[in-house]
Amino acid sequence: MTVDIEGLLGAEGKKLLEHKCTTIPKESIHLPTPDYVSENYALSDRPTPVLKSLQSLLDHGRLANTGYLSILPVDQGIEHSAGASFAPNPIYFDSENIVKLAIEGGANAVASTLGVLGSVARKYAHKIPFIMKFNHNEFLSYPNTFDETLFASIKQAYDMGCVAVGATIYFGSAESRRQIWEVSQMFQQAHEMGMATILWCYTRNNAFKTKDKDYHVSADLTGQANHLGVTIEADIIKQKLPENNGGYMAVNFGKTSPLVYSKLTTDNPIDLTRYQIANCYMGRAGLINSGGASSGDSDLAEAVKTAIINKRAGGMGLISGRKAFQRPMADGVKILNAIQDIYLDKKVTIA
Repeated sequence: MTVDIEGLLGAEGKKLLEHKCTTIPKESIHLPTPDYVSENYALSDRPTPVLKSLQSLLDHGRLANTGYLSILPVDQGIEHSAGASFAPNPIYFDSENIVKLAIEGGANAVASTLGVLGSVARKYAHKIPFIMKFNHNEFLSYPNTFDETLFASIKQAYDMGCVAVGATIYFGSAESRRQIWEVSQMFQQAHEMGMATILWCYTRNNAFKTKDKDYHVSADLTGQANHLGVTIEADIIKQKLPENNGGYMAVNFGKTSPLVYSKLTTDNPIDLTRYQIANCYMGRAGLINSGGASSGDSDLAEAVKTAIINKRAGGMGLISGRKAFQRPMADGVKILNAIQDIYLDKKVTIA
């Protein structure tokens, strides 16, 4: 598949494809390479079986042996309700089709719930790496509460053959201290059992959204969420692509430095994403950005743009779900392949 990058980017093409990052130079970042596990994780305190699990993630799919990841995540049946998630394409009520899409789409791994992965584990766990997400927000409690609840154990992930586990923490929320402790303990268990760890580092607090902007996606706040995530030894950080900056100052809380805004970032999304990577120990833990909600006809262009920003910033890849599964499977495969093509394209360089 050949992606018409310039055609899809349109007027933004020059800003994204020709940008050179001078805020945090690429030479200071631990960039994805075919030897990324040996160059980074192997120097840490991770147990040897964890290194094998991380390498198995990087050795699978169309991006095998590149150091990059393309992951299909489908936990939206809990996070957003099954109806909201799968009504646009009801075949994905069947858990097997979720795994089939990841395989057909050439993904490195499939990330989903205990129920989804467990229902087909004996058929597929040896065919594609499994990542079990063990906590979720659920949208049936009324009135709605926004808290991540444990849905599964680390042993259940191990028993079904997962190579990694995933979790979400709502950093900034009233419940975040409890979530940090729960996830930290379970990540330790996962490492002891030889599995890698992936953390969805989301910010969540009503005060982060003002009348002018939504600072849940500001580079400074998401960057600090990343820094908290690597502190509890998440091997890979999942984060939303930054859309603005200055959350600390807009909300007027916490501590930051004017240098974050004058020297370490600009308004270019590549520079903002590089600041997210800087908070992942300068890339010693890989950053994967999320693909976001499905917007319909613009999904392909949005996915390609996100992949370019992540790659040029020095990120490790994309984790994209709704853009792929809320459409016919063949079209979902094309979206995943288009994302992967960006990471395979040597003309898309590190800024």
